Amino acid sequence: MQPSDWPAVREIYEQGIAMKQATFETEAPTWEDWDAGHFAEPRLVAEQNDEVVGWAALSPASRRPCYAGVVEESVYVSAEARGQGVGTSLLRALVERAEKAGIWTIQTSIFPENVASIALHRRCGFRVVGTRERIAQLDGEWRDTVLLERRKP
Repeated sequence: MQPSDWPAVREIYEQGIAMKQATFETEAPTWEDWDAGHFAEPRLVAEQNDEVVGWAALSPASRRPCYAGVVEESVYVSAEARGQGVGTSLLRALVERAEKAGIWTIQTSIFPENVASIALHRRCGFRVVGTRERIAQLDGEWRDTVLLERRKP
């Protein structure tokens, strides 16, 4: 992912925001805010016909030094490219690069209604840790998330 990919990445992120099944966020951040909240590497995009159709990135799970090898991941695929293996390719590549960089735990929180994303993560070696009930509100409604993690073998 390059800064020049940001308009396409933001558009895909906004699709996820609009479906109300991908994030608690209600609007996409600026490039500067997004960039500051994610590790510089690995950041990946998937392209089809020279168009960005998906992205994946890592952010720190905690700022405490003892958790330096624990990250949270995000994977988003455009509406047009869903069901074509883009998410699987992105997540597998992200995991491989993260583990080579010394990451030992990759975690993510997914709304339980987002069964496709949960299935994707399970296919890529993530396990369900548990459900965090009423963890936060989206549009004034309490929502649960399923916490998944993948540990480096």
